[in-house]
Amino acid sequence: MQPYRVRAYNTAHDSENKIHDDAVARRFGFSGGLVPGVDVYAYMAHAPVAQFGRAWLERGTATCRFAKPVYDGDEAAVFAEPGAEGLALRVESRGEVCATGLATLSDAAADEPDLAAFDAVPARSERPPADETSLAPGTRLGMRPLQLTPEFNAAYLDDVRETDPLYARESLAHPGMMLRTCNWLLSHNVVLGPWMHVGSTIRNLGLVHVGDEIMARGRVSANYERKGHRFVELDALVLANGNPVARIAHVAIYRPRQVA
Repeated sequence: MQPYRVRAYNTAHDSENKIHDDAVARRFGFSGGLVPGVDVYAYMAHAPVAQFGRAWLERGTATCRFAKPVYDGDEAAVFAEPGAEGLALRVESRGEVCATGLATLSDAAADEPDLAAFDAVPARSERPPADETSLAPGTRLGMRPLQLTPEFNAAYLDDVRETDPLYARESLAHPGMMLRTCNWLLSHNVVLGPWMHVGSTIRNLGLVHVGDEIMARGRVSANYERKGHRFVELDALVLANGNPVARIAHVAIYRPRQVA
């Protein structure tokens, strides 16, 4: 497969997460504001859809892990190499490997997740600071619902520079948007300083269409320190109109050692 090349765009430059702000990111040792990891994953997701087609959106899996930043305006090249385990993915920018992953497609649909294991809770009306208490293991998290309007969907596809006509032709949501809900599970419930998405494991369970209402239910599965960073892990279930469409294990550094 030929590399898929994207002119990266920092969709979160003005967000509450100041790791995407140029001045703050430079104080952390970066060259500028980081392109969100969920958007780098969106670039990566182009390859399995090109390889496996629409079926991957219904029952495919993916992993992504971020090693180096991708910066606004730089070219990000997505390499995909078929192998015995699946489609090996790699993102390179500025001559460095920035992200790696693996995409697979199963012949059979995944087992339906147990909805009872994911309590439906609203996003917190008052957000406490992100810490070992507010993100304690077992904590249930909810998000404000998102109505996927045609305008929102078209703007998202433009933001992640998606060139596959499948989404517009069939009025489908992009898998990168499903991963973005995991960030919302955090930001809708706790006040975060500069923080970074580290990696995720995704299992697609069904299609999401324009007009659907998207929600996510999550629970904190781990909260720990490693090399001075404070990490949180989420087990999340994404739903469209109440039906499961993705199961995601999400890992983030919610308090970098520079802040600590």
